[in-house]
Amino acid sequence: MPVPEPALSVRGVSHAFGRVQALDNVSLSVAPGSFTALLGVNGAGKTTLFSLITRLYDNVSGEIRVFGHDVRRRPGPALAALGVVFQSRALDRDLTVRQNLAYHAALHGLTRAQTWARTEGLVDRVGLTEQIDTPVSALSGGQARRAEIARALLHAPHLLLLDEATVGLDVRSRREVLGTVRELVAEENVGVLWATHLFDEIAPEDDAVVLHRGRVLATGTARDIARGGDLASAFLDMTGLEPAEGRL
Repeated sequence: MPVPEPALSVRGVSHAFGRVQALDNVSLSVAPGSFTALLGVNGAGKTTLFSLITRLYDNVSGEIRVFGHDVRRRPGPALAALGVVFQSRALDRDLTVRQNLAYHAALHGLTRAQTWARTEGLVDRVGLTEQIDTPVSALSGGQARRAEIARALLHAPHLLLLDEATVGLDVRSRREVLGTVRELVAEENVGVLWATHLFDEIAPEDDAVVLHRGRVLATGTARDIARGGDLASAFLDMTGLEPAEGRL
């Protein structure tokens, strides 16, 4: 049987801001319908990588493909297959959940009927049916994050990027957001790249990529990277960070 095309393939990508090397020959992949954790502390290069994948920055070295589409040569189909939740909030706080989703749907050229059907289904999927006409400013942090996930999925992408999606949330909200994303992987066959610095968000069977100071130090399942111990200790050993620096 033919090997399926990766949802995301990054090969030999480097990027610098002046003399600061943000990424150095980074390679990783995300399989369709899988959850891959991108583990690194602040400044590791996670956000820079996301910015290259989404074309906020231009990758001048290496290759980035989304379901086989090169993001430089075929950005249209590549970005159409991609949904993104950035660390910074992207919803209009003065609009309701429904209004935010309708605005995003219009940007993607969805018809009114498509928008209605997708909105109803996604709001139910992320557990916000009762809050659909609530202004974003009145939502909890976890609810707002779930609304952003619904927004990112409106155009039916098959790959979802989430950059530190649980930052600033309490333990319960973090669990709810992560649970929603894992359900999307299991039930909707969405491929996910989940950038985080929090070890407890990564399960032993998850695929994982350790990114530190712009370089990939390890890839494999979290269990394999932990080498029979715990992931936090393995991470500190390979990065040389102290526990406080590793956000333990």
